[in-house]
Amino acid sequence: MHWLGVTPFFLFALLFLVLPTLYLVIGAFQDAEGNYTLANISQLFTDASIRNSYWVSIKISFWSATIGALAGLAMAIAIVRGGLPPWVRSATMTFSGVASNFAGVPLAFAFLATLGRLGLVTIILRDVFGLNIYAMGFNILTSWGLIVVYLYFQIPLMIVIITPAIDGLKKEWGEAAATLGATTSQYWRMVVIPVLWPSFLGTVILLFANAFGAIATAYAFTGSSLSIVPIKLYAQMRGDVLHNPNLGYALAFGMIVITGLANVFYIWFRVRSERWLK
Repeated sequence: MHWLGVTPFFLFALLFLVLPTLYLVIGAFQDAEGNYTLANISQLFTDASIRNSYWVSIKISFWSATIGALAGLAMAIAIVRGGLPPWVRSATMTFSGVASNFAGVPLAFAFLATLGRLGLVTIILRDVFGLNIYAMGFNILTSWGLIVVYLYFQIPLMIVIITPAIDGLKKEWGEAAATLGATTSQYWRMVVIPVLWPSFLGTVILLFANAFGAIATAYAFTGSSLSIVPIKLYAQMRGDVLHNPNLGYALAFGMIVITGLANVFYIWFRVRSERWLK
C-alpha cells in the first residue's frame, strides 16, 4: 500500500522522461530507414557547424554559470552574514524564487523591449542623452547578449541553492577560530572557503547544465541567428531545409551526455558538502 502513493510519480517519470530518452538514444544510432548506424554520432565530430554549435553552447553556459555563481554567492553572503535588515533577505529570496523560473519567451521579450533597437532604455539613451548605443557598435543579439539574458535566472538560482549552505556555517567555528587567534581573512580562507567550495562548484556545474539545455529563451531571443546546440537540434527536427530527425536525436544524445556528466559531478560535490553541513 505504501508504494501506491508514489506510483503516479514513477509512472510520470517513465512516460515523460525514461521512455522519451530511450527513444531518442536509439534514434541517434539509426538512419531514416531504421537501420543501425554510427553515421549520426560521427557527424557530431566531423561536421564543423555542429562542433561550432557545441563550442558556442559550452562557452555561453560556462560564462553564464561562472558569472552567475560569483554574483549570486556575493549576494547570498551579503543577505545571510552581512548584517542587513531581515526584510532584505526575505525580499531577495522571494524574488530569487520567482526569477529563477522566469525564462522562455517572456524573458526574451523583456530584454528586447528594454535593450533592443527600439527598446525603452535604448530610446531614452538616444533621445534624452543623445547616446546611440547601436551606432557605437552595441548589439544585444550576440552570444554575450544571451549570457546577460541567462544571468537573469542564473543569479537568482545560485542564491536559492547556495543560501542554505551559507546558513550551515556554524557560529561556533568563527568563535573557535577567533579564540585560537585567527584573523577574519584566515577564518574565511581556512574554514569558510573549504567548507563552501564543494557546494559552490556543484552549483556552478548545475548552472552550466541549466544554461546548456535552455532553448526557449535562446530561440525567442535570437531566432536562428545564433548557432547553439538547442537551436541546431530544433532546426534538424522541425526545419524545412535541415530536416534530419536522426541527426537531431544524435545532437540531443550529445546534450544528454554533457548534462548527465554535469549532474553526476553536481551530486558528488553536494554529497561532499553535506558532510560539513550536517
